[in-house]
Amino acid sequence: MILVAGGTGFVGGGIVRELARRGKPVAVLTRSAAKATTRFPDIEVEYREGDVRDPASLAAAVQGAEVVIGCVQFPNSPIENQRRGHTFEETDAAGTERLVEASKAAGVQRYIYVSGAGAAADAKYHWFRAKWRAETAVRDSGITYVIFRPSWVYGPEDHSLNRFLTMSRFLPFVPIIGVGSRQRLQPVFIDDLGWAVAEAVDNRAADNRVLEIGGPEVLTMKEIVRTGLEVLNRRRFILPIPKVLMKAQSALLQFLPRPPLTPDAVDFITMDALADNSELVETLGLRLTPLRESLATYLVL
Repeated sequence: MILVAGGTGFVGGGIVRELARRGKPVAVLTRSAAKATTRFPDIEVEYREGDVRDPASLAAAVQGAEVVIGCVQFPNSPIENQRRGHTFEETDAAGTERLVEASKAAGVQRYIYVSGAGAAADAKYHWFRAKWRAETAVRDSGITYVIFRPSWVYGPEDHSLNRFLTMSRFLPFVPIIGVGSRQRLQPVFIDDLGWAVAEAVDNRAADNRVLEIGGPEVLTMKEIVRTGLEVLNRRRFILPIPKVLMKAQSALLQFLPRPPLTPDAVDFITMDALADNSELVETLGLRLTPLRESLATYLVL
């Protein structure tokens, strides 16, 4: 059995569906099994309750799992909420450490961790340092592992590109933060990431490897949004909103009980996201899907 921690989320959901398509028995770790039961109405999934912030809840959840896939995110990521414990340090770093310990105790044979392109001990941003801490726990666990470092992931359920394109339904323009022509991204289709993670479950060539995964194209955010609009056959003006203005506004918004934006989140969504796919392609033989081709599979005119 394969346990997917974070399987109800956007990235986790893509992985769960690919595993199910391959006929793998899948269980999903969720904070509330009752709320999660409608997440995958068309596939057979077992729901196990547990929270990576509560180590006592993990022992029973990982029992019987041969493989654990960790792709947990806190609610409303990347907008952290310190008061609720929704942070990269608590979820990505400490949460992974707790899940790894529970996996070791349960005799899990393989651990696959979905990190991020840019993870490093001395990374500029704390979210990458948190993911490095998580990676370190995985590498030092003694369990056979595979670590994936995706760039910017998009797909039918994403909350980034779809947000921009949804605005184009009722606005004559699409706002983006920053210049938009400077931010460099390698958007990776969720189906490609899901395929790669599922493939690594049985592919021994991936043992104890760290594999970056991004799309086949390097594009600016403005080019990505423009491509989505073209697939939808919509003509809209792309309106850059100064990053300094958004950071100033978010500096006030961050003190709300449920902040809609924080200064760190502005940095997160405007940073570059690039990946070196060479080792991934060599190891798994994956053909990465171009942006326009993948958007055409789910965007509806």
